[in-house]
Amino acid sequence: MRHLKVYQMIEAVTRAGSIRKAAEDMNITASALNRRIQGFEQEFGSEIFERLPRGMRLNPAGELLLHHIRAQKTDLARVQSQVADLSGVRRGHVTIACSQALLPYFLPRQIALYRRDHPGVTFSVRVRDRVQAEKDLVSFHSDLALVFEPAHMVDFEVLYAIDQPVHAIMSRAHPLAAARTLRLRQCLDYDLVVPGPQYGVRTLLDRAAKRIGRQLEPALETESFEMIRHFAALGQTIGFQIPIGLNPAAHEDVASIPLSESDLPAGQLYLGQLRGRALPVASIRFAQQLTAALDATGG
Repeated sequence: MRHLKVYQMIEAVTRAGSIRKAAEDMNITASALNRRIQGFEQEFGSEIFERLPRGMRLNPAGELLLHHIRAQKTDLARVQSQVADLSGVRRGHVTIACSQALLPYFLPRQIALYRRDHPGVTFSVRVRDRVQAEKDLVSFHSDLALVFEPAHMVDFEVLYAIDQPVHAIMSRAHPLAAARTLRLRQCLDYDLVVPGPQYGVRTLLDRAAKRIGRQLEPALETESFEMIRHFAALGQTIGFQIPIGLNPAAHEDVASIPLSESDLPAGQLYLGQLRGRALPVASIRFAQQLTAALDATGG
């Protein structure tokens, strides 16, 4: 506990890359900040920064220490949350890294439901692709991740997984809009709007196209799932999305048709946390609520 202020200083220098810039950010003098860092290094028994001509960066010992600092901070937050629970006060902060598909409908509803019962709990939602979401967990920038088709999962502890088939989305005036299911080759005969290769939906589409001897040649590639939906609704273009990101009642101008699983098996949406991490109480309880909500979708 007595090192918490120094820990904040170490994180500030790490973010800023220099003593001078970190001191400005913390509204203290550079000499005072430098003395505190050097004093800590002497007490710690090892230097934690490399002093470079243009600034400072963590050395391997510093990287280990920073991981320890972040673990300590999250453990302290967990204890504070537990103490708050003892007095009957629900408070805390939950940070979630998630795929874009969760943003329009699923996640806002779940946060609103949780805050209805626990108004003292606040949230941060960080939009991340499948690689970035896992990095967020490892760096302690997020407590939970909701991500479609994670890339590595080495440090990803799965709390729940649900199948999500890929749907083709298009204008209701599109020639294929009346179909119950679609083959991928049918879609490839039209202009496509697709997410970039860092997204799980695109990865599944690229693999499926390769299996049938084709490749995606998008008319438009974008990082925005909302742009995919709006662009597909305007003409003869076909986009792709997973069901949890769709709400047919709100999108009367768009048809959503599942792709045949013989062409493209369903991917999986994962709820997870950093393996071995002790989460704050609020994050644990929100994860339990998310698990129940995902299970109720019938996946």
